[in-house]
Amino acid sequence: MSHDDFAVEPVKGLPETPPEGERILWQGRPDAWALSWQALSLPWVAGYFAVLAAWRFGAIIDTVPSGAAVAASSPFLILGAVVCALLWLVGFVQARATVYTITNRRVAMRIGAALTVTLNLPFSQLRNAELDLRGNGTGTIALDLMGETRLSYLVCWPHVRPWHLRRTQPALRCIPDAAKVAQILSDAAEARVSTPQVTRSAAALAAE
Repeated sequence: MSHDDFAVEPVKGLPETPPEGERILWQGRPDAWALSWQALSLPWVAGYFAVLAAWRFGAIIDTVPSGAAVAASSPFLILGAVVCALLWLVGFVQARATVYTITNRRVAMRIGAALTVTLNLPFSQLRNAELDLRGNGTGTIALDLMGETRLSYLVCWPHVRPWHLRRTQPALRCIPDAAKVAQILSDAAEARVSTPQVTRSAAALAAE
């Protein structure tokens, strides 16, 4: 029997039902392969084990037959394949557990495979958004937060802009059709920021 760990969510990817007037414009998740490749450094890990295998082969080829040299270096390749498979599995699990949401008022990020958290980032707290677009159409949208808002890099990883440790920038990582999503975010944020916000003064509330 199938089981949905997030069945308690009133709306997929959100911790509560959106208030009146808030509309979901887009929802998505990272591409698992792109997340493993970029965020988990899959090519660097594969290259590391390939270099170890080549070094081992070159170190003994002058002293043993070529077949024996291949056999002596192959464990590095096998170990590398296992490690890369595990990294891809981590990327797949992370991608499946993630839901990015853009509404007409905020960006919400349900992230984390073992420890799930949801970040609610109103457009009024965003200073800037930067798109890193790749050739295959996937990309990362990094969100620069205003003011004193601070987030933990480790808690948000890998859903962050890489190497921005001092001031963590949460990011919609490795999403398909990233240019289209960036345009949706830009249009929604512009419309929201340009909309006058009417609030009631303390005096008016006290008079009631």
